Amino acid sequence: MDPILEIAAHFQYDGTPVSYASCHVGHINGTYFVTCEGQGTRRYTLQRINTDVFTKPVELMENMVGVCEFLKKKIAAEGGDVERETLTVIPARDGKMYYIDEDGGFWRSYATVEDVTTYNLAENPAMFRSAGCAFGRFFNRLADYPAEKLHETIPNFHNTVSRMADLKRAIVEDRADRVQDVQDEIAFAMAHESICSALMDGIADGRFKLGVTHNDTKLNNVLIDVHTGRGLCIIDLDTVMPGSLLFDFGDAIRFGASSALEDETDLDKVYVVPEMFEAFTDGFLSEVRPSLNADEIRAFPLAATVITFEIGIRFLTDYLNGDVYFRTAYPTHNLDRARNQFKLVADGEAKRAQLSAIVEKYI
Repeated sequence: MDPILEIAAHFQYDGTPVSYASCHVGHINGTYFVTCEGQGTRRYTLQRINTDVFTKPVELMENMVGVCEFLKKKIAAEGGDVERETLTVIPARDGKMYYIDEDGGFWRSYATVEDVTTYNLAENPAMFRSAGCAFGRFFNRLADYPAEKLHETIPNFHNTVSRMADLKRAIVEDRADRVQDVQDEIAFAMAHESICSALMDGIADGRFKLGVTHNDTKLNNVLIDVHTGRGLCIIDLDTVMPGSLLFDFGDAIRFGASSALEDETDLDKVYVVPEMFEAFTDGFLSEVRPSLNADEIRAFPLAATVITFEIGIRFLTDYLNGDVYFRTAYPTHNLDRARNQFKLVADGEAKRAQLSAIVEKYI
């Protein structure tokens, strides 16, 4: 039997796994779409969790299942579709929410949501507003989830100060002998070190609240209904942890309000699109406004800059370490991503007054 279909056979699917297709989107996990046949045809998503990145996968699955079950109750109470508006985790045949293969590979599965699509780049402001609504709705539904029950699946995930320390360590160690080739990028990073503590300081002094956060709010983690264009379901819940909603707002903007994909190498094509920034802000706040104070909303432009910078230094760190974290397609892929993010940081700083004026309309 094909190895992937053999893995799939260990889950409680409705039908027999007969075929699969690989998914090439995503930096971390290996993903497959499995087709099962029985009394009809059904599809499931099968993933091998990267345990080099997620070193405590059982805790990760406890987070995911807890959040999904909580969301199902909220969605049902609202009269929504619990099968389409959140993920349904499929247990393994032994009743666990995961399967460990004979090589130690850690697998999980969930029902594939049909009649949806994803986008790597927002085609228009209306689409990005819909994504903002979806993320805002996700956080609003989880506003009373006991965040203290969540495991920290990756410690210091959005601690930008810690990420800068990682970069400095990578520069000193120079594992892949690449430091000499990236002096301009290192200089840019060091010149912006002062912004690293901005969000963490706000959390420490109480201006920015802690709650349940997604921590990977890229546009392509929103499933969009192909018939209505509505942002329907939030996926990729591996990094659901306690944090500030500013982390998630910033990450959504750095990905969705960019004029180009995050590995675009022609930097003249890379800039912040204010219309996209406003569209997401409008949609996001339409759902989650009661959970945020004025200080947090006014910090939206800063959050976008800080998180974009953080992702940039993470790409640069991984490049210096020999590309051990993010999946790459060619030798300088992480370096190109870092340069792309740094260009967005510079453009976001240049447009700070314009973005702040947009935010003031929503205070």
